[in-house]
Amino acid sequence: MKAHPLAGMIAAAARLISGVQVRWVDSKPDPRQAVYFANHSSHLDFVVLWSALPPEIRTLTRPVAAQDYWNTGWRRALAVNVFRAVLVARHAAKSNGHEASANPASDPRLAIQHMLEAMGDTESLILFPEGTRGTGEEVAAFKSGLYYLCRERAGLRLVPAYLNNLNRILPKGEFMPVPFISTLTFGPAIGLEAGESKPAFLERARAAVCRLRTI
Repeated sequence: MKAHPLAGMIAAAARLISGVQVRWVDSKPDPRQAVYFANHSSHLDFVVLWSALPPEIRTLTRPVAAQDYWNTGWRRALAVNVFRAVLVARHAAKSNGHEASANPASDPRLAIQHMLEAMGDTESLILFPEGTRGTGEEVAAFKSGLYYLCRERAGLRLVPAYLNNLNRILPKGEFMPVPFISTLTFGPAIGLEAGESKPAFLERARAAVCRLRTI
C-alpha cells in the first residue's frame, strides 16, 4: 500500500517536535499484523507512535482515534486521509439505564466490529485502552475493547508501548508544543491466553505497559 504524500513529512515533523527516542526492549519491529497499545496523555500520542514505526510497518498501521475530536475540519482530513484512522465514539449514550445511541459507532460491540473490519487480514491498529487522556502520572485501568478484539480474533498479537513526557510537550488544552525530550518504549508482544478472564487479561496488559516505564 502506498502512503499518502504527506505521511513522511508529518512523521518527520512529529519526531522533531517530540524529540522522541525510540527503544525496542526484548522485541523488534515486525510487519506481521498486531495491535500496538499504549498509555494515553496527549493528542500527540498516536501521531508520535505511528511516526516511530518503520515506514513499511507504518503504511499498514491504522490508529484508532476518538470520533468526537477527529471528525471535523482539518482534523478529519488528517485523520482519515493521511493516517487512515479508524474513528470510534468514546462514550455510549444511555437511555433508560441501558446503553443506546442514535449513532451506531457509540455501541461498543459495533465499535469492535468496525475495528476488526478495518484490520482485515493484514492491517495493524494503534489503540489506547485507557479510553481517554490521563495526566501522565499513572496508567488508568484499561477498558474492555482490547479483550474483545482478542476474543474475536484468535491469536492476535498485542505489542505494548509506553510514551513518556508527551503530556508535557502538548499539555491538555494547549495548541502550541513545548520543546521536551520524550521516549517511546516498545515491549515484547503478548496475547490472550486460553481460559483467561477479562479482568485478569486487562490487568496483565496494563502491567505490560507500566513495566516499560521503569526500563
